Amino acid sequence: MSDSILDASIASPPTPGTPHFTPFGVTPELAAAAAERMSHYPSDKRSATLPLLHLVQHRFGFISAAAIDWVAATLELEPIKVLEVVTFYPGFRQSAPGKFHLRVCRTLSCAMGGSHELMARLCELTGIDREQLDPHHHPVAVSPCGNFSVEFAECLASCGTAPVCMVNDDFHEGVTADKAEELLKAYVP
Repeated sequence: MSDSILDASIASPPTPGTPHFTPFGVTPELAAAAAERMSHYPSDKRSATLPLLHLVQHRFGFISAAAIDWVAATLELEPIKVLEVVTFYPGFRQSAPGKFHLRVCRTLSCAMGGSHELMARLCELTGIDREQLDPHHHPVAVSPCGNFSVEFAECLASCGTAPVCMVNDDFHEGVTADKAEELLKAYVP
């Protein structure tokens, strides 16, 4: 069987270390959850694109080429239409994150507050090398053990408490570079 045309556009290299997400696969639960979300858009299936992509990323950690094919087929769209959505919104990941995914705000207030220094310290502590990163297509960098991943995020909406970051869905304010080790220890003692 030949690879999807999307495989050429979306490279999802294996995450180093221990995988923390199951590979994409359509289960009865996923199909039921997708049908429920689609029921909110009876006149235009295409409107369910974002809800289905959020569903997939929440369950599998990222949006793979196989997931894009499935969402497109489910919504009766061409896969390129789904890929356009995935590549437009920076909140969608195209490669697997680590168990603890850190998003560091890089917009003006956070940058002035030290978010770039925070990112450098997080990378130092976790062994992540962001030098080889392609920030436009694959902004997620993963630690060699697979436990941590980092990426810069656009505004996380707390400019007054900069720099801010998120670890998975947990929000943290005032995280300077000297507090990075304490932050990581809260997740992995």
